[in-house]
Order: sequence, then C-alpha cells, then structure tokens
Amino acid sequence: VGSTLAGLPGLADAFVGSLPEFQDTNAIVQGLTIRVADKSQLDSMVKFLSDGFDFEVLRQRIRGGTEEIWMGFGPEQLSIPTDFTLPISSFAKYGGHASICIVYDPTLTSALYRAGNDAPGTNIAYLQVGVPTYRISQMVKTGGKILDAYGIVNAVSPSGLPIRGIVGIAPDPIMLVAVNCENVQKSRAFYEQLGFTEQEYPYARPNKGMGQFEPPQPPKSVYMAPSANCMGVLLLPSKKKPVANPVVDSLNIVYTPSNGGSGDDVAPFEDPSGVTISFQSVGAFEAEEKITR
Repeated sequence: VGSTLAGLPGLADAFVGSLPEFQDTNAIVQGLTIRVADKSQLDSMVKFLSDGFDFEVLRQRIRGGTEEIWMGFGPEQLSIPTDFTLPISSFAKYGGHASICIVYDPTLTSALYRAGNDAPGTNIAYLQVGVPTYRISQMVKTGGKILDAYGIVNAVSPSGLPIRGIVGIAPDPIMLVAVNCENVQKSRAFYEQLGFTEQEYPYARPNKGMGQFEPPQPPKSVYMAPSANCMGVLLLPSKKKPVANPVVDSLNIVYTPSNGGSGDDVAPFEDPSGVTISFQSVGAFEAEEKITR
C-alpha cells in the first residue's frame, strides 16, 4: 500500500495472521488504548465495562509499576483457537476480537478525568458496542455518567471515554470508534493513506437502523476500515474543531510489515482530529498477546 505520509510503515501485500477473515488485508484496527489517573479509576472502568456491558478481562500485566488490562468479548489471537470447533463453538470463542487496553501509570500526577463530568475532549464522539444486553444501573453504580437512554444508551465511562451501547448482535461487539472531524474529506484522505477504505456501515440489529433501538448511519458521515471484518472508524462531520480527549492514548493498528521486517520502530501518527494512531507488527502483537493472556 503506497502512502504520502512520511514514516508510514511499509505494509506488505499479505494477510494478517491466519484467520480466513483477514486474508484480504494487511492491517486491522485492533482496538483502543486509554489511560486512567489512579487505581480506583482503573477498578471502576473494569467494573463499568464488565458489569455494564459484559466485557471480559482478556489479559493483563504489570510492567515497571504500570498496570495494563485488556478487555473485550473474545480471543484477540490472529489464528483460530485450538478449542474452537464448528458448528459447536460460539463466535465468542473465535479469534480476531478487538480490545480496549486500560493503562494505569502511577507516575501520572494529573487527573485526566473526574467522574461525573462530561468527556474531557471532543475528538472521540463514542466507542460503539453492540451487545445482547446492557445494564444502566451498573453503569451508574460504577461511576458512569448516563447522557441519554432512549432505545440506545450514551454514557461517559468512569475513565472519560464516551461509549454508545446498542442492544443487538455483532460479530465482534466492539464495532467502531466514532471520530468528530472538522473536515470529513481531509480525515478520509488521511485514513485512505493508511490503507483504510470506505466500508458498508455495520449494524447490530436486522432492521439496519430503521427502528428506535439502533439509529441509521449519521448523515454525511463516512465509515472506514482496513477490512470489512475488523472494527472501523466512523468519521462524523463537526462544526467545531475537535479537542483531543487526553484519556484516549491511541487507536491501535496491527499490520504485516513489508519485506518480512519487524516494523516495530514506527512512530505514532495523529489524524486530523488529534487521534493518535499506533502501529504494531503482527509478530510483535502475537508475541505480546500470548505472554500476557
């Protein structure tokens, strides 16, 4: 994939891992990394996701005092898990799931977000999840702020990450991250340079946005992803210049480097809305995922 962004990793004309769903792409959006200000906020965020939306802790580690917890709805590995059997196993046992990585660094002295406030930035509109059920009472109990709950729920999590919940069934419940853009076409061009293409907007319910429980694709928005089978980015038009949300550390891309290289010296990029994009090679991701399970 060619690019005009200096320093962009060389993407191979290859697939990501060995899952059939990723044989048509050399990169996937693997999830988000967010930062919390203290241990209580870490614990609250874990409870908010698990008790409010049924996220599971997938893996964790403590390294140099920094604690990392990855949460999602199924295995992240880029191969078919050995205990997955068709047609017996549910998709929740299949590989290739996205995750949210919650990072607590005790050396961080300033509070990035105080519970009960609005989100501390506007560039991330929301992370959208499509789940069979959610529990508003548990979101409130764990420190979440409910913005509205008419058919769907919009909330600010205890960490300051905005989340939208839809009752439905999605192949991976972590569906997309919505980004407010001052200029959607400029943002679109940026993501095209990363190998993203416009994809069909994903729905979690069969009526595809025609009922009160799931809204249609927002007008003048563009849904993009490097593959139809991974989470994507919804570019939303915004009249105001978005302000970066300090709790969102990065949107994470896992890619296959060109020429068989390791590719792990790639510096992060910022998209036009101030969202940091981080890159990790397939080899480095698979090694890290295995040892932190």
